[in-house]
Amino acid sequence: MKIGFELNMQQTQKLIMTPELRQAIQVLQYNNLELREYITKQMETNPFLEVKENKKEENKEEKSKDEDIDWQEVVEKYDDISYRSYSKVSEQKQTFESYTSKKMSLKTHLINQLGLNFSKEKEKKIGEYIIESLDKRGYLITPVEDIAEETDSDVDEVERVLKVIQNFDPVGIASRNLNECLKIQLKDKGIIDEKIYEVIDEHIDNLACNRIQDISKKIDSSVKKVQEMCDIIKMLEPKPSRGFVLETDSIRYVTPDVTIKKVGEEYVILVNDSNVPSLHINSYYKKMLNQVKDKDTSKFLSDKFNSSMWLIKSIEQRRQTMYNVTAAILKFQRDFFDKGTKFLKPLVLKDVSEDIDVHESTVSRATNGKYVQTPRGLFELKYFFSSGVQKDGEGISSTSIKSTIKDIVDNEDRKKPLSDQKIADKLEEKNIEISRRTVAKYRDEIGIPSSSIRRRY
Repeated sequence: MKIGFELNMQQTQKLIMTPELRQAIQVLQYNNLELREYITKQMETNPFLEVKENKKEENKEEKSKDEDIDWQEVVEKYDDISYRSYSKVSEQKQTFESYTSKKMSLKTHLINQLGLNFSKEKEKKIGEYIIESLDKRGYLITPVEDIAEETDSDVDEVERVLKVIQNFDPVGIASRNLNECLKIQLKDKGIIDEKIYEVIDEHIDNLACNRIQDISKKIDSSVKKVQEMCDIIKMLEPKPSRGFVLETDSIRYVTPDVTIKKVGEEYVILVNDSNVPSLHINSYYKKMLNQVKDKDTSKFLSDKFNSSMWLIKSIEQRRQTMYNVTAAILKFQRDFFDKGTKFLKPLVLKDVSEDIDVHESTVSRATNGKYVQTPRGLFELKYFFSSGVQKDGEGISSTSIKSTIKDIVDNEDRKKPLSDQKIADKLEEKNIEISRRTVAKYRDEIGIPSSSIRRRY
């Protein structure tokens, strides 16, 4: 057996993930807000990057501002010693945000009412502690005994303050459980029927499952009467904090990355890059690159120059990819934009990638977390990709099927609601063949309860 060292030449193809390629992939998957933050960080470390500014427009604006000021009027205003604000300057500071409404937080709303209902400092202290002890639903999660101990008060005194707060707006706030919350709202509405209070105290689980006949037998009342009581209870608010801004809420603001506008019979695609700074190369450092003689400095400047050029190229490439992907989606889903949700077709990443001649991963990165503003509303680009079934030789998406199921349920007889099998049969009449299990799955996804719960007596 021969053992030795040999040299062999072999030709292979490999994809090497260079730093530039990683950066291009990273830039593509950013949405507008993330891209803006990324560019800001890059500008802090790369002296070659600079934001483009239209100096001509700035000079025009400065001149127009100077021309708007009547200096004679300014002199007359300051004839006396007293200080007066200049009205034109204050007018210019008015922005769109000055006229937009701002939702009041639940805590602030309750604190304002607390000052109007209590005059003693001790009561205000107890009230503030109760308000600080509310959870996201608006329920009191701290026992009354603990509040009394922390505020150095009697339990009866805390209970008295709590009862007043529970009648604040929204009614039922600071309740200790669902039953108490519903009963407080009933009392506020002037409803004193003992039967309805009995339903809340002892049969709330049967009410949730729509077991009207069981409740009717146990409280010795007619089915019709129980149905009316249940309707009243369902009109109450189980979460008093709903509609108010909470300090713990993490509010996400969506800025569309692409806009589709309808002009006449055609659609126009606009890539929304107004929030992204327009970059260019700093001329000072560009000259320095040609003049510097130090080897290390030259290498540093050369690396930063190449990095800045690649970033600008990556941003432009991202913009073009976003446009191409949106154009392909518009091409495949034209019926959706013209007619609505029911005409959404099945679409997968492979269809778009083959259409614009890129890899599926590129389409995935270009659509993930990106939003498009359309004449039919704001959608995530991923919304247009869904599986489906065959109908008359053509595909129909799961989103379209869900919309059809919702229409069928909305038009059913409430006293005899349709079972999942009957819904499947109605879909089959529309040439949509799906199983009962699939109907149940789609029904749950769009938040429609089962036929037993939907039934009215």
